[in-house]
Amino acid sequence: MLQNFLYTCTYQSYIYSLPKRHTFTLSFLHTMSKQSYKFCCCFRRRFKLGEVEPPPDIKELFSRYSENGVMTAEHLQRFMAEVQGDDEVTMEEAQAAVDSTIKEMKHLPIFHRRVLNLDAFFRYLFGDWNPPLPFPSKVMHDMKAPLAHYYIYTGHNSYLTGNQISSDCSDVPIIESLKRGVRVIELDMWPNSTKDDIDIVHGGTLTAPVKLQKCLEAIRTYAFVASEYPVIITLEDHLTPNLQAKVAKMVTETYGDVLYCSESDTMIEFPSPESLKKRIVVSTKPPKEFLDTTKSIKETDEIPVKTKTSEEDAWGEEISNHFKKQKSLDENDEDIQYEEETVKHNIEPEYKQLIAITAKKLKGGIKDWLHDDPIAAKRISLRETRLEKAIENHATDVIRFTQRNLLRVFPKGSRVDSSNYNPLIGWTHGAQMVAFNMQGHGRSLWLMQGMFRANGGCGYVKKPDFLLKNGPDGKLLDPKSTLPVKKTLKVKVYMGDGWHLDFKTTHFDIYSPPDFYVKIGIAGVQADSVMKKTKIIQDEWAPKWEEEFEFPLTVPELALLRLEVHEYDMTEKDDFGGQTCLPVSELRTGIRSVPLHDQEGNKYNSVKLLMRFEFV
Repeated sequence: MLQNFLYTCTYQSYIYSLPKRHTFTLSFLHTMSKQSYKFCCCFRRRFKLGEVEPPPDIKELFSRYSENGVMTAEHLQRFMAEVQGDDEVTMEEAQAAVDSTIKEMKHLPIFHRRVLNLDAFFRYLFGDWNPPLPFPSKVMHDMKAPLAHYYIYTGHNSYLTGNQISSDCSDVPIIESLKRGVRVIELDMWPNSTKDDIDIVHGGTLTAPVKLQKCLEAIRTYAFVASEYPVIITLEDHLTPNLQAKVAKMVTETYGDVLYCSESDTMIEFPSPESLKKRIVVSTKPPKEFLDTTKSIKETDEIPVKTKTSEEDAWGEEISNHFKKQKSLDENDEDIQYEEETVKHNIEPEYKQLIAITAKKLKGGIKDWLHDDPIAAKRISLRETRLEKAIENHATDVIRFTQRNLLRVFPKGSRVDSSNYNPLIGWTHGAQMVAFNMQGHGRSLWLMQGMFRANGGCGYVKKPDFLLKNGPDGKLLDPKSTLPVKKTLKVKVYMGDGWHLDFKTTHFDIYSPPDFYVKIGIAGVQADSVMKKTKIIQDEWAPKWEEEFEFPLTVPELALLRLEVHEYDMTEKDDFGGQTCLPVSELRTGIRSVPLHDQEGNKYNSVKLLMRFEFV
C-alpha cells in the first residue's frame, strides 16, 4: 500500500513538471487531459480524454510472467520465448530491453531496481524496440544465387518529379529512391538541343531535362546509403554514336572500379547480389539507330488525360480490383518504342563494354519473347498490359523464363499521372523487376514498399522456391490454380495511439476527437487476397478495438499484410490516418508494436498500432 502511495505521488508530481520534449512519454502514461472543440459557433464541446490503459490481454500476461507486480529480465526473457516466439533471446538482450524501457521512465523509484511494472511492460510492448519485423533489421536471405532468383526494388522513369508529361526531370527523385533502398534506376538518354551533350528526359513530352552527368553523380553518391547490394542502371538509349562514346567516358570516369563490366558478351547465368556488392551495373539494349528527338518514344501510345475519382485521389484504386481486370484500354498498344530497333553495325566498343546485362528486343509472338537461350541469360521488358496478356494462356511459360532470365514490367503509357499497377501480378509469375513510379503514392506503391521491407530492406528479396524449381512432376505452379491452405494467420488488433502527437487537434474533425477504424487484409495470390475492417471507435485519440481476424493463406510466401487506418466521416470521404504493408513471411509472432506511415511511405513519429500475430 505504501509503495503504491509513493508511486502515485511521484507519478503525479512528475507529470506536472515534465518538459514538453517528453510528450510521447506523457501520452503513454495516460496524461491526455481535456480538449475542447467549437460547436455551433457560440458553443464549445469538451471531451475528457480517456486513460491509455493496457488491454486486458496485456494485464493478464503481465500477471502471469511477473511476481508481486514486478517483472525482472528473467521474467521478460521467459515471456519473449513463450509468447513472442523469440527463442534465441539471451538474458543479456532481455536485460537490455528492460534497461532501454526504464531509461524512458526513470522518474519512477521502482526502476532503480532495473525491473518493469505493468506500465513499463506496456511501454515496452508499444515501443520502437518491439516491431513486427526482425529487429534489428538484417539481411536474412541467401544472397549467393543468380540475380534472376530475386525480386529487385525497381524504379520507372526515376528522374521524374511528378507526372509523365510536364513535370521536371531532376536528380532529386533518384536520390530519394536510393535512400529508400531502390536498386534499379531508369534513365532515358536523349541528345540535348545542340546535339553535343546528353539530357535525361521523357522524350516527346513537355518534361524539363536534367543532365546525365548530374544523375550519374547522384547515383554514385547515394547508391549504397541504404543497401550495399548492387545498383542496376537501366538505360533507354536514343543517342548518336558519338554521344554513346561520350556516355561511355562519363560512366567509366564517374564510377571507376565500382562499375561492373562483364568479361564476355553473354552469360549463361547472371552473377549473384553477393558477388556484386558495392557495384554499379548497366543494363540496356545494344545500340540502335538514332531516333529523332521530335518523335515521341511512345509512338503507338495515345496519351489521354486521365481524371481520377475522389477515392483514387485519396487512397489509390483498391488492389483487389486489379485481379478482375484481364482487359485494358491499352489492349492493342505495342511496345515498339522499347522493343523494336535496328542494331547498328558500327557499335562504339567502349559503349558496348558498359552493358553487363543485355536487354533483348521482342520479336514474334509470346513464345518467342519467352524463349530461354541455354547459353545466354537475358532481360526483356513488358508493359503491364503485355504481361497480363502473356499470363492468360502462358503463365507457366512466363515463370519458366524467369527462372534464369530477368523480366522487367513497366507501367502502361496511359498512366500519365505516374500512378502504378498491381505488382503482385508480376511477382506471382516470377518477374524480378516490377518497375514503379516512385514519386507518387497509393495502395500499389504501399505494396511495393511492403515487399521490400523484407530481407532487411536491402532491395533484394529471394523468390520462393516454387518459382525457381519445377515440381516433382516437372510442372510449375500456376498462380490461378486453387491450392490447399498452408497456414492461417491470426491477427488481433488491440489499439492505436500517437495521432494526437503527429496531427493537429482539429485535423480529422473540427467538432470532436476522431472516429478511427482499421482496414486489414491480405494482398497475395487471388485466393488469399481479402480486405476486412474493424468497428468504428468514436471520439477517441487512442482507440481500442480488441478485434480478431483470421486469414487462411494458400501461398503465404507471397502474402503481404495490409493495414490502413481511416477516420470515419459521415458527410465526406473518410480521412486517412496511416498505413503499412508487411511481408507475412517475416512477421514476428506475439504482441508487436506496428508503426504506421503516411501516404508516401514516410513513417510517422508516434502513430502505432498494438497487435498480436499468430500462425496456426
